[in-house]
Amino acid sequence: MNTLLTRSDPTRGAPCTGALPRRDFLQSSTLGIGGLALAHLLQADGLLAAAGADQQRRPGRFEPQARSMIMLFQNGGPSQMDLFDPKPELQKRSGQLHSEQVESFQPGSQDNTLLGSPFKFKPRGQCGMDISELLPQMASVADDWCLVRSMFSDNNNHPQATRCMNTGKIFAHRPSLGSWISYALGTENQNLPAYVVLRDPDKYANGGTTLWDNGWLPALFRGTEIQSRGAAVLNLHPAKKSPPGVRQNSLELLAQLNELRRQRYPLENELEARIRNYELAARMQRSAEQILDLSGETPATRRLYGLDHPTSENYGTRCLMARRMVESGVRFVQLLVPGGGMPWDQHSNLKSGLEDICPKIDKPTAGLILDLKQRGLLESTIVLWTGEFGRLPVSQHSNGRDHNRHAFSLLLAGGGFKPGQIHGATDPFGYRSVESRVSCPDLHATLLHQLGLDHTQLYYRHAGRAERLTDPEVTGARVVTELLAGV
Repeated sequence: MNTLLTRSDPTRGAPCTGALPRRDFLQSSTLGIGGLALAHLLQADGLLAAAGADQQRRPGRFEPQARSMIMLFQNGGPSQMDLFDPKPELQKRSGQLHSEQVESFQPGSQDNTLLGSPFKFKPRGQCGMDISELLPQMASVADDWCLVRSMFSDNNNHPQATRCMNTGKIFAHRPSLGSWISYALGTENQNLPAYVVLRDPDKYANGGTTLWDNGWLPALFRGTEIQSRGAAVLNLHPAKKSPPGVRQNSLELLAQLNELRRQRYPLENELEARIRNYELAARMQRSAEQILDLSGETPATRRLYGLDHPTSENYGTRCLMARRMVESGVRFVQLLVPGGGMPWDQHSNLKSGLEDICPKIDKPTAGLILDLKQRGLLESTIVLWTGEFGRLPVSQHSNGRDHNRHAFSLLLAGGGFKPGQIHGATDPFGYRSVESRVSCPDLHATLLHQLGLDHTQLYYRHAGRAERLTDPEVTGARVVTELLAGV
């Protein structure tokens, strides 16, 4: 079983949060009974986790601004110049050739003809944040948003860019952001997972389960899918009732068999995770269904999230579930777009495509911000609204936009981020981020910082290397302090 310890990283000489298998530690100790004594003292001092405490709440490196996070991931690449980054010069020169040859990903953009937005913008809130007419409800809470207009990614392809946003790099099978956070901080509610995923009930989004993969972190820290339709937690109750005592006897036998196998194969963390999940499932039977039951919410709250309208009911239900999750101590909630797939991927029919997806997410997203705020939860909860990249300023197939890794916009709220702040800028056509640029590793470093974690000291040893979410020696990741309130 892996246990969090503070120890020295030999590659840097700095204290780091890492993982040390207890049995390996004892087996490799040359001090014999002295090693046992040391383990006892470490546990007594709170430096060694007790057996079965892998998901217990753990403190960060310093006082956090936030204790939880909700990630509203918008698969497909929302168009920044149609939603959050108005470009008067693009409107003025629409239909003309772009002076710069853009990097196109798929055929259809080779004419390099500029395409103005078919939608209008106007300043919203006291901060004067320009947001598209497509998102009137999200615009109504403009003073709560921190808008970053200068994001950029490492790849123009959906799978790689999605992995970059969710794991820090474009490569497959790396731990997701939620896995890192739950690994470092654990959960505040032992009856619920630390990391919950709320996907569309009918279809997976592009990337599927890789979006919440634990990679080479222990399997315990993989995201747990919770259903928003039907039974919230699958297989939580037996299909058939058993005679009195039978189920308890079965559980005791299962525990004995699991323990025997765990002793025989002490390094199989998948088995350890399965045992912990069984224990968690037993606890969830007692409390999870109460937390996930929305029937007790008031009609006003249900309307706030758009549950009274079929267009927004799908996404609104999951946004409301996300609020209940963080309210109950879940550390990280990942919420995927309605309809699955890539609804923001408008290679053609840009106008109708955006008019279809925006009403589905607009009211629920604003409702989430308002509800968290009125309950006093927004200041301790980070809300991140983002896609994996942006779109090009030139037309594709006359009425669409191709992928753009050089610039996109995202929104942050709560958790100590500056409300009403607009950070960074793109060129006059929205093609490149040119001012106060922010990379995905920069974003991750900043999110970890707000949760009380130093991104340079959070690591897990894998294949002989101290692996980090941000890999700062390679990426140059930094905490973007300009986004933070009071800094």
